[in-house]
Amino acid sequence: MLSHEQTLSLTSGWQRNTYAWLSQRAWIEIDLAALSYNVQQIVKLLSSRTQLMAVVKADAYGHGAVTVAQTVLHSGASWLGVATVPEGIELREAGIKAPILILGATHTLEQIHAIVQWKLQPTLISPKQALLFSDTLKAIDYHSHLHVHVKFDTGMSRLGPSWREAAEFVQLVQGLPNLRIASIYSHLATAENSDQTVMRQQQQRFETAIAQISAMKIEPPLLHLANSAATLTDDALHYDMVRVGLAVYGLYPDVHLCSRIDLKPVLQVKARVTQVKSIAKGSGVSYGHQFVAERELHLAVVGIGYADGVPRHLSQKIQVLIRGQRIPQIGAITMDQMMLDVSTIPDLQEGEVVTLIGQDEGEKISAEDWANQLNTISWEILCGFKHRLPRVALM
Repeated sequence: MLSHEQTLSLTSGWQRNTYAWLSQRAWIEIDLAALSYNVQQIVKLLSSRTQLMAVVKADAYGHGAVTVAQTVLHSGASWLGVATVPEGIELREAGIKAPILILGATHTLEQIHAIVQWKLQPTLISPKQALLFSDTLKAIDYHSHLHVHVKFDTGMSRLGPSWREAAEFVQLVQGLPNLRIASIYSHLATAENSDQTVMRQQQQRFETAIAQISAMKIEPPLLHLANSAATLTDDALHYDMVRVGLAVYGLYPDVHLCSRIDLKPVLQVKARVTQVKSIAKGSGVSYGHQFVAERELHLAVVGIGYADGVPRHLSQKIQVLIRGQRIPQIGAITMDQMMLDVSTIPDLQEGEVVTLIGQDEGEKISAEDWANQLNTISWEILCGFKHRLPRVALM
């Protein structure tokens, strides 16, 4: 990890010089070495026939899609997964040429034209959608085959026809002009659970549908089913490709998977102290005076709040790290600021760095810690950090 005094590589679209970063009240650090390490560790779990798709939707889970995509492709991933057409276009505009699968549904003529123009690969989920793609390509006199990916539902109850109708749907797509099936896939609903009953049921449904498709003499180039949890759980779920999101960013889908692979968190959230002062016994802190000082204490104001993605419901539930010490947050978290009881650091200075998520002198606070406090998942925490926090890429 680089020190704050060292020159950093600041990614395209974010703060572009070290001076700008040093003046920030709050920011997110992205450790590209940790990102690369995670990809390499994941690849070691895979056989030579299994490719890695890194899921970089939602701005790479808040880490910054372009820089993450460039790093994971250099480190061993061969595919990228996004949720929307604009997410795919952003990567193409950055010069990324790897195959990009759009995991979400696309139904409009504008989306189809953009998919063709930017050489993206859509997911097909219904006969109506497949026919629209085929008719649109015919209408624009498309003289090639658009690579498409057929998804069916094995138990997620989300996109795609039922697994019982998968063979019929694949047969329809196979017969449409200008379309070429690049893969067939489904998505697991409970792979992170220690109880594998539902996951194994979905796996069996997937294989039953694939057997029916194969009986029609249709052999797609790629089959894929596994998300991060399934990738870490069982090699038999890997097939021809795995779609890994959370694990790429150094977090585990569940604690029981921690022993399967060594991962390093990629993201750290930091801010600066903007004021230090003493308050008297009986003083209320922040809106609503949820906290009233029971003694005279040293208080620090920190320039980060719920408008930056620190959930207000974490008020008075979290600690932060300063000089390796755990410091309690007090009072309601406000839109742009929060307050800390820094009585244990009487010489704290304005401008010092506060770590909200990350490591400091051996102490660690994780996105999972916040998720546990909120009874939610770490995915939501990562995706919640707003874009007014500059992302700083550590090389």
